[in-house]
Amino acid sequence: MKLILNILSVILITFPFLQISAQNPDTLQTSSGKLLIKVVGHASIMFEYNQMIIHIDPYSRMGNYKLMPKADLILLTHHHQDHLDTAAIHLIHQNNTHYIVAPVCAEKASFKNPAVLISNGEKMLFKDIQIEAVPAYNILNKRESGVPYHPEGEGNGYILTFGDKRIYIAGDTEIIPEMNQLGKIDVAFLPMNLPYTMSPEMTAEAAKVIQPVILYPYHYSKTDLSILVGLLNDEKTIEVRIR
Repeated sequence: MKLILNILSVILITFPFLQISAQNPDTLQTSSGKLLIKVVGHASIMFEYNQMIIHIDPYSRMGNYKLMPKADLILLTHHHQDHLDTAAIHLIHQNNTHYIVAPVCAEKASFKNPAVLISNGEKMLFKDIQIEAVPAYNILNKRESGVPYHPEGEGNGYILTFGDKRIYIAGDTEIIPEMNQLGKIDVAFLPMNLPYTMSPEMTAEAAKVIQPVILYPYHYSKTDLSILVGLLNDEKTIEVRIR
């Protein structure tokens, strides 16, 4: 396993509002142009690609969205408040912002422009980017009522294809059987915080199943990241990036 440690990680975990200004984006070369990847924090990600800005699950507590580029596309995985934050969304909205969201998001909020609804298993194109909605759900972790924190079919993960590169944003999920059918993944964002998503052990197992070239653990809250790093130490083909 190759490991890149961001020397600002401790500072940014302590002061997440600094994250968007302090951390430079990562660059991934695709067959159709450069993809800039900025991990804003928690489950919030921003991509810049061919003069387009894509925000995923923008969340006000993770950065100053007043200072961020306006969105050409906002992609939402599900309706929980740390993923569907209308305050952050309004700050990055512009007249031509497009919305692609899990149906449950449209049930919980309204958007300034019409939202396109996408469910597990569906695909669509935004410009030249293929967007595929994939399952994201809990099997083991449940509320006291017995209902999973994230029931099957309610929320989405996404696979975005930029040229020859496929980026997997898992959303709030545990390791699930559908991960075996994702195909080639170049970059994976896998969540890690109990009881809502995965333990480090589950995240490591998911990474071994998916075999991404680059792994970003995200949505990790106060989880000890060194546990995941240790569990993947022998996976020489996976580069773990801590942001």
